[in-house]
Amino acid sequence: MTEISPPRPRHRFQTFDDPSHRKGAERIEALRAALRETALDGFVVPRADEHQSEYVPADAERLAWLTGFTGSAGTAVILGESAALIVDGRYTLQAPEQVDTGVVTVVPLAESTAEAWIGANLKRDQVLGYDPWLHTADGVARLERAAVKAGGSVQAVPNLVDAVWAGRPKPPVGPVVIHPEAFAGEAVAEKLNRVRAALAAGGCDALVISDPHNLAWAFNLRGSDVGHTPLALGYAILPREGRARLFLVSPKVDPALRTALAPVAEILTRADLDDGLGSFSGVRVRVDAATGAVALKEKIEAAGGTADIGKDPITGMKAVKNAAEIAGARAAHTRDGASVVRFLAWLDGAATAGGLSEIAAVEALEDFRAAGGDLRDVSFPTISGSGPNGAIVHYRVTRASDRVVRFGELFLIDSGAQYPDGTTDITRTVAVGEPSAEMSDRFTRVLKGHIAIARAVFPKGTTGAQIDAFARAPLWQAGLDFDHGTGHGVGAFLSVHEGPQRIAKTGTVALEPGMILSNEPGYYAPGTYGIRIENLVLVEPRAIPGGERPMVGFETLTLAPYDRRLIRPDLLAPEERTWIDAYHARVRDTLAPLLDAGSREWLERATAPLME
Repeated sequence: MTEISPPRPRHRFQTFDDPSHRKGAERIEALRAALRETALDGFVVPRADEHQSEYVPADAERLAWLTGFTGSAGTAVILGESAALIVDGRYTLQAPEQVDTGVVTVVPLAESTAEAWIGANLKRDQVLGYDPWLHTADGVARLERAAVKAGGSVQAVPNLVDAVWAGRPKPPVGPVVIHPEAFAGEAVAEKLNRVRAALAAGGCDALVISDPHNLAWAFNLRGSDVGHTPLALGYAILPREGRARLFLVSPKVDPALRTALAPVAEILTRADLDDGLGSFSGVRVRVDAATGAVALKEKIEAAGGTADIGKDPITGMKAVKNAAEIAGARAAHTRDGASVVRFLAWLDGAATAGGLSEIAAVEALEDFRAAGGDLRDVSFPTISGSGPNGAIVHYRVTRASDRVVRFGELFLIDSGAQYPDGTTDITRTVAVGEPSAEMSDRFTRVLKGHIAIARAVFPKGTTGAQIDAFARAPLWQAGLDFDHGTGHGVGAFLSVHEGPQRIAKTGTVALEPGMILSNEPGYYAPGTYGIRIENLVLVEPRAIPGGERPMVGFETLTLAPYDRRLIRPDLLAPEERTWIDAYHARVRDTLAPLLDAGSREWLERATAPLME
C-alpha cells in the first residue's frame, strides 16, 4: 500500500492546555472573602455567558477559572463552608479529574440538581447571590424557590468572580462579516418579515434577540467572537414595524455589512443596549425563555414595558434548512468525508506502527481537513480518546492527559469542521490490533442502533423522544445503555449543537423536513474503552405507496466507513448488512474520485462487502 502522510500543518484551531485545579482552593477562598465583604452567604457560578451559549468567550469562562472544570455545562454553588459542582452524565468522569475534590464536591445531575443542593445546604436567613446577566427568568425563579425552601433568599449582584479574577481576558473584538446569500439561501428582509409575522401572531410588538446564533441567522452575518462557532456576540431589537437595531460587542463591522443592512437595520454598540431597552414603555416585548437573561426582563419592565417570556420564533425557523443550506451541507460533508477518509487511512498505518498519541491524531486530522479546502475552524474541540479515555464521553485531551494508542485498545475520535457552506460532526471508533469479543459485541450493538435510526420512517409530527429507543434497543437486550442523548440538532455554518430538535428521551420537538441532526448511540466501559458511532442525518419526506399519513425519514449526510474489524455480521439482520454494504458503496463511489492513490486503496478494502 502507498504510504500516506498528513499534509504540512497550516494553522491550529485546537489547543491542549491543561486547566489546573491546583489554584481551586485559593480562588474559591478569594470568592468567599468577597462574599463576606458583601454580606452574602453564597454565590452561584453557572457555565454560561449572557446568551447561555455552549461556547463562550475567554472573559466568560468563570467556572473554568474558578474550579478548573472545562465542560460545556455545569453549575457551581459556593457557600461559606461548602461548595458543589453539579454536572450531567457527560461529565461525571471528567469533573473529578479536573477539580480539587477536597474543596468542591462533584454532584451528578442524576443525583441532585443545583436547586436541590441549594435547598439542602443553604441555611435559614442566608442570602445567595447571582449575576442577573447569567441566568434566565425561569432559572432565577428556580433559585428563589430553592432558597425559600431552605428559609433563605436570593439577591442579584454584580458578578463576584469578576471582582476576584486577576488578569481576566478582555471581551472579544473579532470581525463581523456578511454570510453570502448564496449559502444563506434567503435575504435578510425576507427573514425579518417572517419573524415579524410570528410576533404579530403571538401578540408581541417587538422581539429582543438574545441568542447570537439567531442574530447570525436573521441578519446573515457571521463573526469570530467565540471558538468553534462563527458568532458575533450581541443583541438585536426587532420591532414589528421599522428598522431593527443591532447591538454588537465587536467594533470591527465589515463596511459592506453595514451598507447591506442599512435598509433594514441600524448597527450600534453593546453599550447602547440599555438605551434600547429603555424605549419600551407600553410595549409588549418577546424575550427568549432559553437565552434571555433575567436582566433583560427587569430593564424592560423598569421602562414600563411588558416582558413576554417565551420562544424566540427564529429558533424554529433556523432549524429548518432551506434548499441552499441543504445543498451546502451535502457539499461540505463530501469534502469533509474525503478528508476524514485520508485521515483514517493514515491512522491505520500510524496506529499499527506504534507511538501514536491522542494529540498527534487530533493535529493530523486538522491538517487533513485544512488541506481539503475552506476549513474555517473545527466545530468543537476534537475528542480523541484511546483506551480508557474513550470511555469519557466528552473527553478533551490535554498535554497532561495525552496517552499513546496501544495495541488491543479501541480508539474513539469525535470531530467536526466549520465550512462556509456547512457544519460537520462525525465519530468513528476503530480497533488497534485485534479487538476482544466483548468489544466487537458492543460495537455491533451500537451499530445496530445507529442503523435503526438511519433507516427509521415515521409519521410527520413524531418527536425525537419517540424514536430515541430505536438506538438503545440492541443494547437494552444485553442489559446495557448509554447516558447521553442519541442526537442533537446541527446548524448551517453555525452551532454544531443546535436546538430545538434532538433525538433524546427529552426531545419533545417534532422532527420536520429540513432539520439536520446527529445519530450517535454509544457504549462506555469506564476505565477500559468507549464506543460511539456518529453520522449527521437530514430529515426528509418519504412517500410510501398506499400510506395514509405524511411520513418522513432520514438521509445520511456523513460519508466515512465503519471499522469492519469490529463488526460481527452474525449479530446483524440481513437488512442491516444490506444497509451497511449500500452505505459503504455510496461512500466509496462518492469519495474515491477525491482521494490520492493510497487513500483510495485503503477505502476499497474498508468498504468491501461484509460477507467477503
